Amino acid sequence: MEVCAGAGGQALGLEQAGFDHLACVEIDAAACETLRMNRPEWGVVETDLREWAPSPELRGVSLLAGGVPCPPFSMAGKQLGADDERDLFPEMVRLTRELQPRAVMIENVRGLLAKKFDQYRADVIAEFEELGYVYGGWELFNAADFGVPQARLRAIFVAVQPDLAEHFEWPEPNARRVTVGQALRSLMSKGGWEQAADWAANANDVGPALVGGSKKHGGPDLGPTRAREYWRKLGVNGGSIAEYPPEPGFVGMPRLTVEMAAVIQGFPKNWKFSGRKTAAYRQVGNAFPPPVAAAVGHSIHQALVLADEQGSQSVVA
Repeated sequence: MEVCAGAGGQALGLEQAGFDHLACVEIDAAACETLRMNRPEWGVVETDLREWAPSPELRGVSLLAGGVPCPPFSMAGKQLGADDERDLFPEMVRLTRELQPRAVMIENVRGLLAKKFDQYRADVIAEFEELGYVYGGWELFNAADFGVPQARLRAIFVAVQPDLAEHFEWPEPNARRVTVGQALRSLMSKGGWEQAADWAANANDVGPALVGGSKKHGGPDLGPTRAREYWRKLGVNGGSIAEYPPEPGFVGMPRLTVEMAAVIQGFPKNWKFSGRKTAAYRQVGNAFPPPVAAAVGHSIHQALVLADEQGSQSVVA
């Protein structure tokens, strides 16, 4: 069961980890269309999470997951935390109370781990413990450590029912990193650009975090000035998003297409995004990289399997 599903980054990663989605709740119409287009069987619910009540058959679901809005904690914003109307952690607590999932996974920005939110995090932990859950921890992961060609830092919270606690372990990072050039060489040459191989050889590092922006702020570009400067070092013009890859005879610094940005975010090349360029790129830029979700999801899935095996052995004994 997933909420604030966006364009499906976390959901796709959890699917790769072995989970079947019974429902995905999301408020953005374009993102919902993306989910339906790629996974019609996921049971997409297009609504405001605060107005949604889960059906009784969802009670006892294995995992409740959600990438709740990050503006209340983002260092790029006012960091109002609980005073921000977009804070949906209380809704995750409500749904946990109503659904009694075996495990809970919540993703957010690294700003949530700042000292100013120490009490906020402590309050969240206390609420889950009151519901009978064992606190698994808050961990900070860099997507680049899981094969994503982007230095994207995300904070992840996990809480589990007591029978899973001894079996849950956080995933270990992968030491091998994928560069922007390695990830995008084939797409950069897709339009026939003769210099794609040379460009890929020079784009030999991971990129900075993509920024999707909101409907009110931020257009289809690769982020603030500092991020665009780093993209320039990798041979990418981060000032806007291109409609198509560079064609034969192209001279200059190429821009990323939405498809390229999606690969930088860790999506597979066959994942399609609905809407025009700006709406599609916003979905990409705001997504949770699937490989990171898959790694954490695998750890939770393994804990579920081991707990069930132990329970079966106890019954037999």
